[in-house]
Amino acid sequence: MTERNLLITGGTGFIGQDLCPALIRKGYQLTVLSRKTESEVRALCGRVTAISALTDIPADQTFSGVINLAGEGIADKRWTEARKKALRDSRIALSRELVTVLLSRETLPQVVISGSAVGYYGAQGSEPVNENTVPHDEFAHQLCRDWEQAVSPLASKGVRLCLSRTGLVVGANGGFLERMALPFKLGLGGRIGSGHQYMPWVHRDDVVGAIIWMLENTQTSGPYNVVSPAPVTNREFTSTLGKVLRRPVLFPVPEVILRLALGEMSDLLLTGQRAVPEKLLAEGYQFVWPELEPALKQALR
Repeated sequence: MTERNLLITGGTGFIGQDLCPALIRKGYQLTVLSRKTESEVRALCGRVTAISALTDIPADQTFSGVINLAGEGIADKRWTEARKKALRDSRIALSRELVTVLLSRETLPQVVISGSAVGYYGAQGSEPVNENTVPHDEFAHQLCRDWEQAVSPLASKGVRLCLSRTGLVVGANGGFLERMALPFKLGLGGRIGSGHQYMPWVHRDDVVGAIIWMLENTQTSGPYNVVSPAPVTNREFTSTLGKVLRRPVLFPVPEVILRLALGEMSDLLLTGQRAVPEKLLAEGYQFVWPELEPALKQALR
């Protein structure tokens, strides 16, 4: 890419906080959309231009690429109807607004990388899931499907569009691992439900690496499963987590308790996808952390 101006939504999130500094080190100039103050954005992301609304972008500003990662945490709160609307608005409504703004300009970006999740496929049991797997129709699938469709008009205008269907992101100081590790540190950890459901995990370094790889590799397009090439069951994940933390894994969480506590959102923990990064591997991306135990050791060091 010749120009190196990027627009990033969701740049202050768990992935963005690592992605932005990595892009700055590679010489990119970043404009970051965030509800945080400019000083907060710079504290998290580095030397970037912070904007609080897409309408703040100057009329003559062009971007060579856009990375769209905005979206409220899907597992942060119980899925009430109001919460579902907030999840949809933070992903789909914002993505539609982004597309409208980009299409209104004379010069379109060369590439747009837009966030999605392996939740796109819904519950898939133990069958391997690649980018062509037919999804199971449920809320997580509908959310991801509509999120992806919101940015699809860009592809018909000649923009190279990549969709990052990301798994459960393992990394230091945040994300699902921080919440999951606490009971394990207290010796209260254990498998969830039967433990047979798959957890399509990925290290944050590889999410950042895959996004930059898509950005800079002009042959990439379409959906990519951004997950480790070594998926594990919940039983394997929790056993490995206990081993890394040197704690016993003695307290399974019964399915009925989760259903009572979390309602429909419990499906995120009780069902899963044996997702594999078929396209990433076939097209040459090399994982930094392909195996779970070293990835957890790095994240929890």
